[in-house]
Amino acid sequence: MNAPSTPSSTQPAQTGAAPKSAAARAAPKSAAARAAGRLSNWLGRSGDMAPPADIESAALRSDRFRLEREADWRRLETIVTQMEKGGLRRISDEDLLALPTLYRTAASSLSVARETSLDAATLSYLENLVQRGWFQVYGPRKGFFAWLREFLFGGWSRAVREIWLDICIALFVMVAGAIVGWLLVARDQDWFFRLVPADLAGSRVPGASREELLSTLAVEESTDGLSVFAASLFSNNAGVCILAFALGFAFGIPSLMLLIHNTALLGAFLWLFADAGLIVEFSAWLSVHGTTELFGILLAGAAGLHIGRSMTFPGQRSVLEAASTSGQRAAVVMVGVVIMMIVAALLEAFPRQLVEGAQSRFVIGGIFLIFWLAYFFLYTPRTGDAAQTEDPA
Repeated sequence: MNAPSTPSSTQPAQTGAAPKSAAARAAPKSAAARAAGRLSNWLGRSGDMAPPADIESAALRSDRFRLEREADWRRLETIVTQMEKGGLRRISDEDLLALPTLYRTAASSLSVARETSLDAATLSYLENLVQRGWFQVYGPRKGFFAWLREFLFGGWSRAVREIWLDICIALFVMVAGAIVGWLLVARDQDWFFRLVPADLAGSRVPGASREELLSTLAVEESTDGLSVFAASLFSNNAGVCILAFALGFAFGIPSLMLLIHNTALLGAFLWLFADAGLIVEFSAWLSVHGTTELFGILLAGAAGLHIGRSMTFPGQRSVLEAASTSGQRAAVVMVGVVIMMIVAALLEAFPRQLVEGAQSRFVIGGIFLIFWLAYFFLYTPRTGDAAQTEDPA
């Protein structure tokens, strides 16, 4: 007979099972609650999220950086704006003295803004302000017309007088080159074809009759095509001058050789027309533009020689320093040489082709020769006059 189960034997089992089942049910519930809470924060409360700490810190740092320096930026902007509108006349002495310091402060602020990646508006404002300030602090103080007035009324002629020794050397070399060309062709006529290109000689060659040579000096019957002819002449003459100047950096020797070659060609032509009894007619024909063109070539060769001579004999300076100083002076001369080449091209294309008679041609050439000599060596304005030409704008 089985013994009946007593309540005391089954109670522990029941009481032990019940707590275990409740705990098992409670655990999934709490995990779901946590997941639901996180999803609610992500989706339901997105508008209440605080910005990340680094973004908020960057915004505060940008505002603080601007507030600390904005007064100096605004003052610099006011000064620069006044200078852009009315030059220095509207600026007080106090603001003028503060301008370099304010500019350096703005430049330093721009550097910091780029390194720390401040907001784009501040960075753009500073870049524009520093650029405008640079032109007022370090930029040219004259406008184009003021510079041109100073150049024509003293700067150009002064630069030419400063290289007088090089002009004398270049003149000697050019005269020697013409004599050498004359003597070479007089000794052997084959030298004419070695010195003179075929396209330049045309019908002007040894053996040509007097009438053929004289016809090359005659005037044109119409002006058609002379403007194109003037442009081509300017291109050719300017190319020779620029080459003579540029070769000066090779210690001036190539510049001298180029001068000798060009004037030897001239000497060959002089012998050709002298042999035909047309030396006066040819000289008059040449003088119309030659007094300007040859003078320009002389100055270009002298400018190149000036650079080369300064590099060869720098004195107490370094070679680079000597080349820089002489190069600036020679560059002023070369700007004027380009103007002379424009004038020579116009004279060669129009008066030389349209004016007849040796006397009239000599008058034109003589007037321009006297003008250039007087301008370069007699016209000596005071150095202080150039300072008065400063553009107030």
